[in-house]
Amino acid sequence: MDPEEQELLSDYRYRNYSSVIEKALRNFESSSEWADLISSLGKLNKALQSNLRYSLLPRRLVISKRLAQCLHPALPSGVHLKALETYEIIFKIVGTKWLAKDLFLYSCGLFPLLANAAMSVRPVLLGLYEKYFLPLQKLLLPSLQAFIVGLLPGLEEGSEIYDRAGVESGSQSKVCLECSPRLRETK
Repeated sequence: MDPEEQELLSDYRYRNYSSVIEKALRNFESSSEWADLISSLGKLNKALQSNLRYSLLPRRLVISKRLAQCLHPALPSGVHLKALETYEIIFKIVGTKWLAKDLFLYSCGLFPLLANAAMSVRPVLLGLYEKYFLPLQKLLLPSLQAFIVGLLPGLEEGSEIYDRAGVESGSQSKVCLECSPRLRETK
C-alpha cells in the first residue's frame, strides 16, 4: 500500500468516499445483462465524482477489473462507451502522477479494445489515448510496447481512423522520440 494511501485512510472523508465506491462496485455483482452493466457504470461514475478532492482512488484494483470486464468484445458498444466515459472521469480525477503509477491497472482493459471495438467506440478510445496517455511521454515507457501493439489494429490503411491512430500525424513517432533517449540510456 502506498504511504500516501495509508495517510488518507486516517481521514474519515476518504473512508466515506471509499465506502461509497465500494457500494457502487457491489452493483456489478448483481449485473446479469449488458443493461445492468451500463446502470452499474453510471452509479460508479456518480460515486467517483462524489468527492473530487482526492486524486488517489480507493479500490483502484477492483475498479480497473470491473472496467476491463465491461470492455469485453462480446458486449455491445453502448457498454464500451459508458466504460470509456468512466475511464475519462478516472483520468481527470487521478491526474498524470497517479495515472503513470497505475497505468498497468487501466491499460489491461484499454489496450486490447481497439482490435474489437465498434466504429463508434474507436474515436472515443483514441481520444483518451491522445488526451491522457500521450502527455505521459517518458512515463509511458514501461507500457510503450503494449500501447503500440494496442494501436496496431487502427493502422489499417484506408480505414476511417487511420489518420487518427497516428500514422499521418506521427503520434507514435512522437512517443518513440520522447522515449528514445531513455531507451538508449538503458542499453
